Amino acid sequence: MYYLYILLNYSKTKTYVGITDNVKRRLREHNSGRSFYTSKFGPWKLVYIECFENRNEARKREKYFKSAAGRKKIKKILQSIPG
Repeated sequence: MYYLYILLNYSKTKTYVGITDNVKRRLREHNSGRSFYTSKFGPWKLVYIECFENRNEARKREKYFKSAAGRKKIKKILQSIPG
């Protein structure tokens, strides 16, 4: 299984979209500074996740979320998160 995930930094100014086969491990890597982009804006929290049968399907969805339409969808997702 592969997962598409969206992270939000605690100051709520940045989001990050990625895919992985292990969400817990990947979140630890982001928060420990092992990822170049996310090391500058952390700490991060997981705000959204989708599950896929294979990496190719997850990659297609990741590309969507990195498009203009996908960024609008992310804004709607973030608005539905309490507090």
